[in-house]
Amino acid sequence: MNKKMLSLVLAGSLLTAGAASAQVVGKLEDQIRWRQAAYHTMAWSMARIKANVEGSFNKEQVVEAANVIQALANAKMGALYQPGSDKGKGFKETRLKSEFFSDREGVGKVAQGFNTAANEMAKVAASGDAAAVKAQFGKLGEACKACHEKYRAEE
Repeated sequence: MNKKMLSLVLAGSLLTAGAASAQVVGKLEDQIRWRQAAYHTMAWSMARIKANVEGSFNKEQVVEAANVIQALANAKMGALYQPGSDKGKGFKETRLKSEFFSDREGVGKVAQGFNTAANEMAKVAASGDAAAVKAQFGKLGEACKACHEKYRAEE
């Protein structure tokens, strides 16, 4: 295959991948419900880690919970935040503040902070070091809190 043809194939592949990643799936109500489910799963996983760092430490349970959080943090959930999804109901009324859509830079910072903390949590959990897990769990909690304080309304 010549260079020009290879370039066209690669360019087409990149455009297709880019279009696919921007694809919106589901109605707004579905998107709200899916993200609510993901955050409830993360909350359950955080509770599992907390129980282990405050009680009897079980490395396998911590690793499982940390891996769930890491997977969801890296699942491209940003696609579930379409304009207008700050109003409406999934399983319950959304608590997303409208400021989420006008503060792209701030959202990017808290999202990156959360992803970094979640990835590090999985790495530290795999080490089995209870003290390091406890320290990273605190950092992960702070990363969650950073988003909640700015972009989530109280119940």
